[in-house]
Amino acid sequence: MANYDVIVIGAGPAGYVAAIRASQLGQKVAIVDREFLGGICLNVGCVPSKSLLKNAEVAHTLRERADEFGFSFKDLKLDYSVAVKRSRQVSDRLVKGVGFLMKKNKIDVHMGSARLTAKETVEVKPAKGKAESHKARNIIIATGASAVTPPGLESDGKQVVTFWEAILQETLPKSAVIVGGGAIGLEFATVWNSYGVPVTVVELLDRILPREDEEVSKELAKQLTKKGITIMTGTKVEGVDKLKTKVKVKVSGKQSEELEADQVLVAIGFRANTKNLGLEDVGVKLGEAGEILIDERMSTNVSGIWAIGDVTAKLMLAHVGSAMGIVAAENIAGVETVTLDYTMMPRATYSQPQVASFGMTEAEAKAAGYELKVGRFNFQANGKALGLGDYAGWVKLITDAKYGEILGAHMVGPEVTELLPELTIAQMMELTAYEISRNVHAHPSLSEVLMEAAHAAEGHSIHS
Repeated sequence: MANYDVIVIGAGPAGYVAAIRASQLGQKVAIVDREFLGGICLNVGCVPSKSLLKNAEVAHTLRERADEFGFSFKDLKLDYSVAVKRSRQVSDRLVKGVGFLMKKNKIDVHMGSARLTAKETVEVKPAKGKAESHKARNIIIATGASAVTPPGLESDGKQVVTFWEAILQETLPKSAVIVGGGAIGLEFATVWNSYGVPVTVVELLDRILPREDEEVSKELAKQLTKKGITIMTGTKVEGVDKLKTKVKVKVSGKQSEELEADQVLVAIGFRANTKNLGLEDVGVKLGEAGEILIDERMSTNVSGIWAIGDVTAKLMLAHVGSAMGIVAAENIAGVETVTLDYTMMPRATYSQPQVASFGMTEAEAKAAGYELKVGRFNFQANGKALGLGDYAGWVKLITDAKYGEILGAHMVGPEVTELLPELTIAQMMELTAYEISRNVHAHPSLSEVLMEAAHAAEGHSIHS
């Protein structure tokens, strides 16, 4: 048995970041994971998927736009297995990097399933060998979340899959039905469609990306439809029949019909991983959906037990989990820290075109009673976007008319995920649209759309 100041359960972007920050602050730290360093994000999630999306971008250009760029091929061959292998290399490199960081920061790594047997005791059971118990004054739960699969849509790893199986398979489905029009579903739709796979997205709610600004959802649906992706909103999956060579998906909505496909991807959401951790035995309170309840310090109701990342269901995004991990470590060490505003956290969907946002939607801001000034600018009038040949979409900046406060921004277009930081730091530092408009942006650059949207919000649009 070893004694620690902090034991972190879960080695994803929330957990390993918390462990590093705690070690930097002089704590003796251990981290536990049952499977791999880096968590879902680095191994089978955000990181390898972006590698596949880059391959998909190239594939789409070569298949659909070669003439436009002056390319011609007698026999174009696209090997998807190479794309998957490249994604694994990217993932492996970063996972090894996390291992290096654990050693660099003198963090003990214990591989195995963790369970709280007492308020300050964690039992770790490795895949092979005997369980060991370790003590810590503080325990941080960072066990993440798992894909929700409703009855009848359970993954079999072949005909019906979740993101996990989909991201590892080295062969493309001949055709696919994707259940869920959120970020994960649309990213896989982008990848598969770019390689020529017929894709149908089925979304229960009345629009894809239902948490985004309504105009963003409409614009993205228009652009994806242009690429040949079929989108069915307001549609419910009633059942799935698995046949020898295909899957039949029964749906109901505007009309009832049966869709046929080679594979079904279920991407309807995630549920916090809180089972079999012993949380109830030590008195940790859970929410209605099984998530761990925390305060702004990341503390649970039990002193010395903390929770961060997806397991809290605050906002299931890797970068949010990392930010929570830093705050938790700083609160444990008793040093100055910050309070996170989850509404103002950046959100990103890496479809083609991309979607990026933070803060209130226009509808939410109006419902909150704000008088608004809204600035818009289209990528169609941006020189860099035109040069890239990627100019669908726009930027919308939402500000409070009275004080100029930035309430939110909603973007759809080329590389908009890279444009978020200027706006989120402006909001955090209480800058206004006026100050963004007066910040000189390099020309030509995609970032100029932010300046132009800010000018528009101030009532003196330059290029529109």
